Amino acid sequence: MKLPFTFERKRNSSEPETNLQSATGGLDMETVGGQTCSESGAKFCNKSQNGNPDQSIRGLSNLYCPEETGESHVCDIADVLLDMGKLTPEAHSRLQQEFAYSGIKSASDATTLLLKTGLINANDILEAKASLYGLEFRHIKPEDVEKEAFEKLNIDFIKDSSFCPIAIEKGPQRNEGHFGTQGETLVVATSEPANVFAIEEVKRQTRMELKVVVCSAEAIEAVCDSFNEEKIDYNFDDIISDMTDVEVVQDQERDFEDLEKMAGQSPVIKFVNYLISSAVNDGASDIHIEPKGKFTKIRYRIDGILFEIMQSPLKMHPAIVSRIKIMSNLDISERRLPQDGKISVIVSGRGIDLRVSILPTNRGEKVVIRVLDSKSIIRGLEQLGMEPGVMAIFSKQILLPNGILLVTGPTGSGKSTTLYSALCQMDGDKLNISTVEDPVEYELGFCNQVQVNEKIGLDFASTLRSLLRQDPDIIMIGEIRDNQTAQIAVRAALTGHLVLSTLHTNDAASSVTRLVDIGIDAYLIAASLNAVLAQRLVRKICPKCKQIYHVPENMRKYVESSGVSPDQLFHGAGCDYCRDSGYVGRVGIYELLVIDEEFRDIINKDPSIGNMRRVFYESKQPCLFDDGITKVKQGLTTIEEVLRVTKMYGQSGEEVFFKNIG
Repeated sequence: MKLPFTFERKRNSSEPETNLQSATGGLDMETVGGQTCSESGAKFCNKSQNGNPDQSIRGLSNLYCPEETGESHVCDIADVLLDMGKLTPEAHSRLQQEFAYSGIKSASDATTLLLKTGLINANDILEAKASLYGLEFRHIKPEDVEKEAFEKLNIDFIKDSSFCPIAIEKGPQRNEGHFGTQGETLVVATSEPANVFAIEEVKRQTRMELKVVVCSAEAIEAVCDSFNEEKIDYNFDDIISDMTDVEVVQDQERDFEDLEKMAGQSPVIKFVNYLISSAVNDGASDIHIEPKGKFTKIRYRIDGILFEIMQSPLKMHPAIVSRIKIMSNLDISERRLPQDGKISVIVSGRGIDLRVSILPTNRGEKVVIRVLDSKSIIRGLEQLGMEPGVMAIFSKQILLPNGILLVTGPTGSGKSTTLYSALCQMDGDKLNISTVEDPVEYELGFCNQVQVNEKIGLDFASTLRSLLRQDPDIIMIGEIRDNQTAQIAVRAALTGHLVLSTLHTNDAASSVTRLVDIGIDAYLIAASLNAVLAQRLVRKICPKCKQIYHVPENMRKYVESSGVSPDQLFHGAGCDYCRDSGYVGRVGIYELLVIDEEFRDIINKDPSIGNMRRVFYESKQPCLFDDGITKVKQGLTTIEEVLRVTKMYGQSGEEVFFKNIG
């Protein structure tokens, strides 16, 4: 046998290279020590020619001599399956031929081919991989997993990496230089035993010694689902123990029913009652019940922002929806079409109206419950957050004998609260005040309220026609939605009635253009419209965690340009009281456009939206942004919150800021 190399250069020498075979005295490498390499398999040739092991041959010490006869073969997954008895010799031979023919060298390619043959299932392959890597294969069940071990890693990391901690094994005390000085070993199950990078990441995150075992991916998924459900299981008895008394008011019989007594009949009833009472106590305006892949998500809208409150098991979702349908007199058998209903309840001694909307989705029926709390709706004008100048002008407008007063803004901006507060300033004993609403959000004892019901043809237009024959002084229209309603409102204003209503526009100036788009002539708008109040709601800084806010240097000059001292800004750091949001409660910001004679002439000439906005800004009246900055100076809110609610016309918050301070 010839050596793999035949020349050697002496270390630190300039002598020419010599033939290694002559240096060894013509040693035959196939008979070193009287034993051939073929007989010894693979050995290190380190004996001299005379067989004395004490004398090493220069250049041949620790020389590796591979076996000459027969090709070397690395044990692969097919060999392990053969040893396990999962493959017959014939099948094993065919697979080896297929491996060679297809040029398969990687384990993943071999696994794919094995599964395609149908001879082996996924668990057999995992068990073979475990044997191949010298690891233990286990059948993992959720009940076998220790919670303390599972929580060593984030559940998202577990799902992404397929490495799941299942137990902590105690061992001897370790030195400080090792991970896990308490001698603990983390047992980690995986379906990817070859992923050494994930193993190192688990070591880094847990700082513990690892013992890796192999299991199926389905077992890891089942464990994750089990621990997820632990987070969304609730003791309904504990929930009810914290629940205030809730009473359902039946619309027809007006019969009060104590839900706390009914709660003993079913956990679902208890749960729904808890959702309602908890939402009212937390000041939520909406309850969202949304079916997801493996659970039902419960969210409350508090101060205009949605917060996830809890998760309930998905198997309870149909029962929860059915309970809400029963309470709102809806068809529990109809699951394909949207349904709307209402519920009247009493929580902590005060009446609450709930508006229910049910919408079929691909995962199930989604429920949104609007909470109409009279405590949050009826307020005095002084509690709305209007600046003294704006409130003085607005108070004069609601005392006018005729004309139209509009309140504009997006849904949830507090328009109804402003209108109700305005009605409360009027003398109901001397005036005939009537409202047309959808829905009637709060019952006012001093006025006549009509609930629109389009299913029977009782819409805004038909109701207003009848209402004008009722000798009204003040008419409040819930919303001007169409041409007919707008035409009747204009006619009522021109015939000596004061009309209050809402409109969905971004600002006060664009309301004129909106009425033109609906189909009202410009001259009628100019003759009937008195004023437009645009508004938004901004969240107030939490008083429990309020602290001075240090403005970044790159923003200081812009903040100073808006008239705000950077050293007098505040924000909420976040605490339990405000759910770490930094905000509690809301206050309004307003812009008021009064239609004077000059503005009426401009409406008649050019009621385009660009012209209306230009004229309003030239009037130097404070806009929404200006009023928001005033609230910032007062320490009520933050610049970020003002920018959030004053974004409009497709601009970013930064663009709005720069535009308004420019």
